[in-house]
Amino acid sequence: MERAQRHPATGCALELLVHGVGGTTPERMLDDPRTVRITGDDTAAVFRRADDVDAESRPEKHRDTPVPEAYVWCNLTSGNSARALWLLLLPFMVVNLAHWMRPATAGRPRTVRLYGLLVRLAGLTLTVLLVAAACEVALDLAAWQCAGTPACAARHSWLGLLSPAAGGWWSPPGRRLVLAALVPTALTGLLWYLSHRTWSAYESQQPMSRDPEPEEDSGSGSLGRPGFWYGRRLVARLRAAHTAAGLLTVAAAVAAPAAAFDRRPGGPAVLDVLGWLLHAALLAWTAAVVWVVCRRGRSERRLDRRLDRHLARRLPLGALLLLLLTAVYTGWSRPGWTSTGRLAGDTAFGGLALVQSLLVIALGITAHALYRTRPDPRAVLRGLGGPAVATLACALGGVMSGGVCQRVADWLDGTGTSIPGPPVTLTWQASIIPPVLLVLLVLCGRLAGRTWRLARALRTTVEQEHPGEPPDPERTRRIARTRAMATLTDDAPLVVGVVSAVTLALGAAALTGALTTGRTPAGAASGTHPALQGAAQTAQFLGSWLIGLGFALFVTWGRRAYKDASARRTIGILWDVGTFWPRAAHPFAPPCYAERAVPDLTWRMATWIRSTGGRLVLSGHSQGSVLAAAAAWQLTPQVRGRVALLTYGSPLERLYGRWFPAHFGPDALEALHRDVNCWRNLYRLTDPIGGPVRPDGDRGFEVDRAPLKDPLAYGRTARHPLPAPVLGHSDYQADPAFAEEREQLLARLRPDLPAQRHEPPDGTPSDGHEPPDGAGVQGSAGRSSG
Repeated sequence: MERAQRHPATGCALELLVHGVGGTTPERMLDDPRTVRITGDDTAAVFRRADDVDAESRPEKHRDTPVPEAYVWCNLTSGNSARALWLLLLPFMVVNLAHWMRPATAGRPRTVRLYGLLVRLAGLTLTVLLVAAACEVALDLAAWQCAGTPACAARHSWLGLLSPAAGGWWSPPGRRLVLAALVPTALTGLLWYLSHRTWSAYESQQPMSRDPEPEEDSGSGSLGRPGFWYGRRLVARLRAAHTAAGLLTVAAAVAAPAAAFDRRPGGPAVLDVLGWLLHAALLAWTAAVVWVVCRRGRSERRLDRRLDRHLARRLPLGALLLLLLTAVYTGWSRPGWTSTGRLAGDTAFGGLALVQSLLVIALGITAHALYRTRPDPRAVLRGLGGPAVATLACALGGVMSGGVCQRVADWLDGTGTSIPGPPVTLTWQASIIPPVLLVLLVLCGRLAGRTWRLARALRTTVEQEHPGEPPDPERTRRIARTRAMATLTDDAPLVVGVVSAVTLALGAAALTGALTTGRTPAGAASGTHPALQGAAQTAQFLGSWLIGLGFALFVTWGRRAYKDASARRTIGILWDVGTFWPRAAHPFAPPCYAERAVPDLTWRMATWIRSTGGRLVLSGHSQGSVLAAAAAWQLTPQVRGRVALLTYGSPLERLYGRWFPAHFGPDALEALHRDVNCWRNLYRLTDPIGGPVRPDGDRGFEVDRAPLKDPLAYGRTARHPLPAPVLGHSDYQADPAFAEEREQLLARLRPDLPAQRHEPPDGTPSDGHEPPDGAGVQGSAGRSSG
């Protein structure tokens, strides 16, 4: 590769702007209709104004202001309409977030590994739950119950091929189950394909190679480790294990009814023995899958480029072979075998719910043990944020699985009496939804009342901030109301904690009721007090209706987002926040965009500074500030010495520091302040997302500027003859403080000091990588928007 031209340290400065959630255009970020892509592709790229493409060759033109450059990454999450379907993967994304919510700790490496192991096992149960729901729909409700019932099969002509009345080759129960097993098998294959395709596009992006810094573990933290943003090996291993688990779930659902029939007195001994051998093989391969999930977590201390190719192939292929053997075994002719009642759905779903409850409880105990080693009063729920979120992930999986089963059962059973319907366990779980929603409604009402009272109290504060100006009651109320509503973000831990605790308690009660009574809530309450019986019937009816409505909303929202760009943008914002973290607990979660964005930013900053010796202001808004911080941690000390960090509307402490204390807690943010040359943070009291980096102000370093005025003018002035808007989370560049802080950061970078370069005699960069072609003529950022 032709090496880029190296410029002397001329004092040229860049401002590399990184936008926030929802994305924007380079024209808007740079405030210029003519922009040029400097480097990158259609997914993520760096842009400049057309007049600034060769700015490094004309440094005298940019001595007073930095060259603006924009990094646009919105297409990594919300650019493709097909990604709206990722909404159906929401439980997987939520359980993956629980992995990163581990409390900060002093030592205890075994307990840390145990925490990650428990979350990975919880993620594995979600995969089994999703595939089990597909088996319940295709095998139990359609092939076993409806196709085996003449009245139900007569209403659905597409089941005529499977009906015993037709007397066809597929009419025996075993062969009906084998044919229906194609549906959950295809679902498992689809999840494997989506994970493999996104794995190739995201996890395969290699960051810059460098040696780990000796102080990383105690200073920069995990986000500064060389292999943090390269999880290719773990995702490949988990993908193989989860794919095998899905196929084994299908095999177990197909083999269990045939084995139960063969174990009857007087049954064929050969088939009985084959059934036992097949179940033993399924259990052995299941143990191998669990062992692979438990064996090893993430490798972050070094850039691990190896792949477990044999493991990734053998696990799914072995499970697929067992599924084929199961199909042959179940499809064997068995005279006298008829389909009556339900399949063993209660045992399967009840066992999954019990395992998930035990995992969440164990996760809570582990998180509490970690929190006690280094208590952080700002951490969400005193370190129990991860277990609470894992509980919500399991609840979301149950709602989606139960909603599918309930809606399909209602559709197949037109009269409501021809087939038994879904398992009793799912009916009990649906019945707890109304009380959970009632608790949530009461909690929201309480928060609304508190916000209203706070807004009234803030009116006096707003008036006192503008003495001598004519009072405007309506404008005062609006400003106070915006400030009060911005505080609702800080109440999210309360909502999550209460909902997860209520869900866990009621879920345990529902599981106990289903396993002890074997009947629906209405059936179990029959013969009791009329009020109790009426409450049970109401809860069962509303729960069934609400769980189906919830799933219908998921599907409808996904379909609307596929066609509507505005809805797709809204869903894209969800992924911008939820998929920042690598896939460490579930391989079928939506991919991590930061594994592409952080290496992009790191390469851009390192190559530009090494080729020009200039100064660089890394300017991040909202979620862009999180990407900026992660990229700054990945730089070498020589490069970081030429970088200043400017964040605004930043959730670094308010959201990430509280919810992810092990990675963005007080110690990590203090280390970031030490690592970069200088750092300033801007925020507003009307911003519901951004906040100060040091809300307590007692950490011994200054990062935050005093809260910016919002609006910029209370009334009409000569500078603002029209009413100034309340900006909240957007348009921080409109405040004069933005330009002022940027100039001070550039001044603190000491343009008279040459960049530190440690290069071999041939001029190759010290990390072994050559700068890309044109690195010497690429510049910095521009305007960002949220």
